[in-house]
Amino acid sequence: MPPLRTALLQSSGRLGDTAENLKRLDEAASRAAQGGAGLLVTSEMFLTGYALDLQEVPGYAEPADGESAHAIAGIARRHGIAVLYGYPERDGDTVYNSAQLIGPDGARLANYRKTHLFGCFEQDAFTPGDTPVVQADLNGLRVGIMICYDVEFPENVRAHALAGTDLLLVPTAQMHPFQFVAEQLVPVRAFENQMYIAYVNRTGPEGEFEFVGLSCLASPDGVTRTRAGRGEEMVLGQVDPELLEASRETNPYLRDRRPGLYASLL
Repeated sequence: MPPLRTALLQSSGRLGDTAENLKRLDEAASRAAQGGAGLLVTSEMFLTGYALDLQEVPGYAEPADGESAHAIAGIARRHGIAVLYGYPERDGDTVYNSAQLIGPDGARLANYRKTHLFGCFEQDAFTPGDTPVVQADLNGLRVGIMICYDVEFPENVRAHALAGTDLLLVPTAQMHPFQFVAEQLVPVRAFENQMYIAYVNRTGPEGEFEFVGLSCLASPDGVTRTRAGRGEEMVLGQVDPELLEASRETNPYLRDRRPGLYASLL
């Protein structure tokens, strides 16, 4: 199985301008595909921007199969690349902080609703999801999805490991002063759970927030395979199934677990 070249789009887009952000996504997908990528991952709430006025969030939210989803399916088909994008999802009267994976043929592969909401803004604006493990198959890999704060809970990532996730996609809105999450925690999560993690951040000031960038692709041997800086950019890295298999053989954390000892965690 060949490696999956993965593009990490570190961008905040334009706050409150879905049409402009779709245009930027189209341009990024073109560049990523030209660079040989089979997957493009964006940041948390890329479609609309993160620091929306609380009262405006429901108006920006769309169904998982809404107008923007169809537009992104067209982008994916046109450039022959899978796309993972963050957006506010509306389901009836309920609004979620969500991320959706579209396949290179435009098919909707998976939709995930953030389960751990960070801070007052998110807790006031969104309802938490209740499905911790959402996966899809892409290029022979089992791909899982989380959003930002979710990856900081080790139980969450371990659940993905036990479910066979090979590549965990984590669109994020990681802000100052918590950059240690991108710099240190994410590579450790990849190593202790023997998976790749694509952690893709926003960047720069937005409302009351200051996003730190530092998007990365961490591999199961604990190495950061690619790392963005603090500004807007797109970086590419390889998700290598052979490295994944070899690392899992060398680091048998999942085989050596003793679940009977962990009952107190429940």
